[in-house]
Amino acid sequence: MDGSMVQQVGDARGGRLRALLVCAGLAVAVLAVVPIVSRWLTNPPDQRLVDLEVYREGGLAVLRGAPLYEFLTQPPQLLPFTYPPFAAALAVPFTLLPWRAAQWTWVVLIYASLAIVVWYAFRDLIRRTGRWAPLTAGVLFAAMAWLDPVRDQVRFGQVGLFLLAMCLADCCARTPRWPRGALVGLAVAIKLVPGVFLIYFLLTGRRDALGNAVLTAAAATLAGFALLPADSSAYWFGALLQGGDRTGAVDGTTNQAIQGIVARIFDEGSVRTAVWLVLALIVAYFGFTWARRVTLAADELTGTDANSLLLGAVAIVGLLSVVLSPVGWIHHLVWMIAVIGALAGDGRDTRRCLYALGVWFVFLWPLPWWGRDWIGPEHSAVAEFAGQVLRDSFGIAALVSIAVLGTWLVNRVKSGADQGVPSQPKAEVGTLAP
Repeated sequence: MDGSMVQQVGDARGGRLRALLVCAGLAVAVLAVVPIVSRWLTNPPDQRLVDLEVYREGGLAVLRGAPLYEFLTQPPQLLPFTYPPFAAALAVPFTLLPWRAAQWTWVVLIYASLAIVVWYAFRDLIRRTGRWAPLTAGVLFAAMAWLDPVRDQVRFGQVGLFLLAMCLADCCARTPRWPRGALVGLAVAIKLVPGVFLIYFLLTGRRDALGNAVLTAAAATLAGFALLPADSSAYWFGALLQGGDRTGAVDGTTNQAIQGIVARIFDEGSVRTAVWLVLALIVAYFGFTWARRVTLAADELTGTDANSLLLGAVAIVGLLSVVLSPVGWIHHLVWMIAVIGALAGDGRDTRRCLYALGVWFVFLWPLPWWGRDWIGPEHSAVAEFAGQVLRDSFGIAALVSIAVLGTWLVNRVKSGADQGVPSQPKAEVGTLAP
């Protein structure tokens, strides 16, 4: 057998192995989400993808010319539309589908967004595994799909993963094929919470991205005014100002924002408001300061270290969008995927990987709901205190993650880069060397 034939045989075997690994990665991913999808697409109809029903009803209101901010979904949910009019316009295509088809389409889009998020959060680790990359990606996708906030995205039919994918792609793509900042601007036009990235762009000197984001958000908002002038006025000068009155009780267990934690400690009144504002200002100051510090440190480095720090900075800002908001529901904490990815990096640092694994493990379980079950007159004072802490655990974990990314991670990465870390040589694509 001559050399060319040997090469052909090797190429054929390599192609079969790549195909096998791709199939294995897809199989792992699909098998992981089947139980989740089966549960939430077969539960009682009035509990199934209730937020998708809100979007769809918003789209129907657009088509009918009905007031967008006056309807409620069917009992028992009775949910209002709380998004800008531009978001309702984007929901119109889902009104053209049968309800069951709309549900399945939405779930597929949720998991497509998760795949994008996993890539941007773990691309250095995935690339480092070389030919095993498809299987690595499938395993990571499966692991992230089982996080409690991600499961809730499917349960409620939420948009959180769409927004996360847009923000990560916009901030972390090395050479975007779109004007950087445009996706963040689009996310802001759909839901105001990603507006924290405008502050991030400003503080880190990313003026082009800031300009593109503002222009995109403004263009989409003006399009909403042109298409739905009455609803746009009702939103920007009415529904938006109602805040928590339309989004739900701020002291509910699912609200893991700072205001939610404070509201579960203090009764409603001026003291509670003052405590919340002071804590929010402190967290905002340190959070944006750390995000800027981590970003500037990333700009000084290259390779996987730079990628980890940039991802960490973006994760800080994303978490700020949750904890600083008056309401930061558990399903908004899909930003923990970016935290896990920033901590894990390319997988060379064992301690970072252990921290990432710990964060992943904590968010696998519905800890706040377990904590709520420990609260009541039938429980001891110790159990009540533990229950209160557990009830706030996701919000506390988000705050701790902001501090860890802004201090410990940047110090560890910079220290390793300065020292060269002889025990951890530069990783190459396709190597699993320590």
